[in-house]
Amino acid sequence: MCGKAFIQRCDLKTHLRSHTKEKPYVCEECGMVFTQSNTLKIHLRTHTKEKPYACEICGKRMAHKGSLNEHLRIHTKEKPYVCEVCDMAFTQRCTLKRHLRTHTKEKTHVCDICQKGSAIKWYKSAFTCPCKRKK
Repeated sequence: MCGKAFIQRCDLKTHLRSHTKEKPYVCEECGMVFTQSNTLKIHLRTHTKEKPYACEICGKRMAHKGSLNEHLRIHTKEKPYVCEVCDMAFTQRCTLKRHLRTHTKEKTHVCDICQKGSAIKWYKSAFTCPCKRKK
């Protein structure tokens, strides 16, 4: 199909699913489907609330190892994601991505009431659309 080679047969089988879109692993809680059993296992933590990864500095627990690594940057002050326009640095890639919209003036979210555009989701930010603020 794409010419990629794998040493392990199981890795080839898993990779082929990216072409066939086969998702044989189904979450019995919500019906989401996955190409790999391990991805389903990690997803199940959203239902069980299991948080096996703990920060050695403050004790905060995480469901995902990647979330723990991201969290540790709060303590280390590491900011690996740097804006190429203004050199501002961020701990998370998604925060850099959101910041970049300030340079492009891209408005990806629109208020359902007044149609005012914003670079961030109204409902997920501390900022509320002016038309929804209590007077």
